[in-house]
Amino acid sequence: MEVSFSKTISESDVYLFAGITGDLSPNHVNAEFMKTTPYGQRVAHGALIIGYMSAASSLAVDRGLKVIEGMSPVSLGYDRVRFLKPEYFGDTITVTYKVTRIDAEARCSYADITVSNQHGDTVAAATHVMKWIGGG
Repeated sequence: MEVSFSKTISESDVYLFAGITGDLSPNHVNAEFMKTTPYGQRVAHGALIIGYMSAASSLAVDRGLKVIEGMSPVSLGYDRVRFLKPEYFGDTITVTYKVTRIDAEARCSYADITVSNQHGDTVAAATHVMKWIGGG
């Protein structure tokens, strides 16, 4: 199974996330400071991008991803998370969530996640592990 989720990263996305988490690093909220860096502009939080990865995993479940009928998924986490390029305000990212393995005995599913920008550049990657709990 494979699903994709796309979103343009807005200034309000980053500022709301900064306010919720308390991560007010100049990298994210100080345009003048960031002009003096090699990036030249503000960048989105990596943790915000992981949030978009989570949205893609929920979309996979909504579209019918099942390990054992009657069970519900709980995220065990994201392994090997890498931020390969910055995500800038105004970038449109596409998160591709591809289930690569299901271990029915362990009740776990594994998915490769890639995040690309509007230019086709891969900007982030991870492996998602979900545990399936409940009846069955």
